[in-house]
Amino acid sequence: MSANPTGRPAVRYTLMRLGIFAGCFVVVAGLVRLRVLPAGLGDSNYLWVLVLAIVVSAPLSFVLLRRQREEMAAQIAARVERAKGSLAANRAQED
Repeated sequence: MSANPTGRPAVRYTLMRLGIFAGCFVVVAGLVRLRVLPAGLGDSNYLWVLVLAIVVSAPLSFVLLRRQREEMAAQIAARVERAKGSLAANRAQED
């Protein structure tokens, strides 16, 4: 296991996705504060900003993080294949 956590595709993808969400949250909050976007009613303002940030960041992440998502999927597929091989080897050893 490497000492650099961003060397792992799943960790790197998650951190990048959180970064995109945080950026969208800041931008949406700024636009709501400047009254470019409508604010929620009363205490729901933060919930409104959160929902808008999620709605904006999801398609951005889908498009911008395609390569990282494919790397993560390849890593997961390799782990599944190793687990299947190990399971098959254990079953053959038991027989």
